[in-house]
Formats: sequence, C-alpha cells, structure tokens
Amino acid sequence: MPRTILHLDLDAFFCSVEETRNPELRGKAFAVGGRPEERGVVASCSYAARRNGVRSAMPMSQALRLNPGLIIVSGHHRAYSDVSKQVMQRLHDLTALVEQISIDEAFLDISDIQDDSQRIARGLQTRIRDELHLPCSIGIASNKLVAKIATEVGKALALKRIKADGRTEPPNAVTVVPSGEEAAFLNPLPADMLWGVGPKTSKRLAELGIHTIGDIARWREEDLIRLFGENGRELSRHAKGIDARPVVTERETKSISQEITFSRDVRDDKMLEKTVREQSAEVARQLRKNELAGSTIKLKIRWPDFTTLTRQKTLNHRTDQEDEITKAALELLRSVRKSNQLVRLIGVGVSGLGAPIRQLGLWDVDNEKSRKLQEAVDVLREKYGDNVIQKNT
Repeated sequence: MPRTILHLDLDAFFCSVEETRNPELRGKAFAVGGRPEERGVVASCSYAARRNGVRSAMPMSQALRLNPGLIIVSGHHRAYSDVSKQVMQRLHDLTALVEQISIDEAFLDISDIQDDSQRIARGLQTRIRDELHLPCSIGIASNKLVAKIATEVGKALALKRIKADGRTEPPNAVTVVPSGEEAAFLNPLPADMLWGVGPKTSKRLAELGIHTIGDIARWREEDLIRLFGENGRELSRHAKGIDARPVVTERETKSISQEITFSRDVRDDKMLEKTVREQSAEVARQLRKNELAGSTIKLKIRWPDFTTLTRQKTLNHRTDQEDEITKAALELLRSVRKSNQLVRLIGVGVSGLGAPIRQLGLWDVDNEKSRKLQEAVDVLREKYGDNVIQKNT
C-alpha cells in the first residue's frame, strides 16, 4: 500500500514569531539576526524584505545595502523553541508518527488516517494559524523526498502569484503529488533540488549535460554509480521519485555542544577561559536535562583566517559534571592556542553519549553530594536565570 507523508514547513518561522510578539512588524521589511557592525548575518527575513533581495544567511551589512530601511530585530531563541514545541504538540495530536527535522520542519506519516490527505493538511494549517498565529506550507506525497520537494515547489509558486499581485504575505501553500506521479512531478525540476546534489555534484552534473531531475532519471544507474560511487545509486532512485525511508519518531542525540562567533576577534586569555567555562556549564546542564552523559570532550576553535581546529579528550568514564567538562576543555584550549593568539570562534561539546552511570559505592558519598548540589543549582538557574549563582574561579 502506498504511504501518505506530509512535510510541514513553518513559513519564515523566526519572523512569524516576532510578528506575534510585535504586531507592528506585520507587512514591514525586517530581518532577524545580528547587527551589521558586529558581522551579523540574517537568520530569517520577512517576505517584504525578500522582495528587495534580502535572504537568510546573508551578511546583515549586505541586506542593509539592498534594503536601506530594513528593520533589524534581535533573535529570541527561547521563544522560538517554545513556539516550536507548541507546533509539534499539535502534530502529535494528529498522529504519533512525527519526525521533527528542525525547529520549523517535520514529517508526518498519516497513512493510517482514513480521511482525504488534503483536507487533513488544510485542517492542520488552519489550526496552527488560528491557535498560534503562524503560517505554514505543506507538501503531500508517498514518500519523504517528494513531500519535501512538493513543499518547496508549492511555496515558490505561491510566492510568485503573491508577488504578481503586489502583495507581501506568506505562501501558506498545500501541494499534493498523487501516488504514481512522483517521477513526472520531479522531471522538470532543477537537478540541485534533489537530495544528495550539493554544489560539487551539481557542477559535475552540468558538465555532463545534466540539468534537471528528469535528466538524471534518464541515465543508467550503472553509469551514475561509476561516476558518483554509491551516491550515484541514490541519485538514480531519488530522481525516479523512489524513497523508502520511514518517518523516524526518535532521533538519537550524537552530541551536545555550545559555540560562539565573537563580534570582534578576541585575544584576552581570561575572557576566552571564562567563555569556555560558561559553555562547559551549559553543555553539562543540557546533558543532565536530557539524562545523558558523555565520555569525549571536544574543543572547537577558529582563527581570524577562518582556519578551524577541533581537539578532543576521551575520559575513561561518562560524565555530566560541569567541573570535569570544564577541566578537559581548558586543557584542550591551552594545548592548541598560544597566549594572546586571536580567536574568532570557540566552542565546547560532548559526544560518546549514553545514560549516566550511577554506581554509588562506600567512598562515593562526596560525589553524590556534589551531583545533588549541581541538580539543585540547575533548578535555581532554570527558574531565576543563569546568574542567580556564580562560581568563584
């Protein structure tokens, strides 16, 4: 039996949340992101700003040149996370088969729901709009690959119509690809819309005279494998609209990390060590919150010339304790960086995750007291903010 997969994408999510926080932003050209004088980039931009050429991931200074009157809004990431959870709860109200793939995207498998898929999609779209005041677009197909591309195509077509009418509003598109028509739907689309086609692959395909997904589908699978290795097999299958991957309801966490890109390169040793301590504390808190511990502590560092290094230390046990993570991260920092050396980015992460090991022995009372104290501090910081308790270093 063919499956029915929905792909939901919240339209200009950060901007949509900001409009609910400040309705005066509606209809205006604005961008969420960092200040241009601090090398900020556009995290999200309104559809009015997009009409002037502003795009996500663009340097904010460039966005201002394209749109001199652009309003810049600082991000409120905790609010985005809270709203995302509310959206995902509404998806779970519909089906347990939900795979969240980012803060503003998810797949749903509604194969077992006995109702018209487009009616289900419209109902979901209406509920999210009425209850959370957020626009979203939805793609419907027999698999994840085609459903996601359907969302992208539907949004592009809707925005083209909206622009032609002189309006600036979200697409709110619902696009259906009937079962059996996957290949025909994909056939005229650009090759780089296909999963697995990045810049290098796209360039190589163009050199071979392959410009559309249909062009890929017409090549023999054996030839694509010869040219692109195992990726060629996936290219061949995907170009024909074949994708058997299930909706994955739980995703294993591989690592937990924190990093920051400084607005100006930093050479001050104490400031960098303070940053590493704060990042280690936050990583440890996230580990405990998710009931995880890790054995490998990683330090990521980037110099002003964009050279990026990663160093790691593996312990003989898993930890979720701030002190242990901080100690290892500082050792890595001192091993890779000379005093006063300029730093553009720094980050701390923990991998090798698993459940915390709780083996309280006769001589482990102090460790358990330390753990309980740390848990109490977590509760206080969650309620009153990170600065409620400061540790002397």
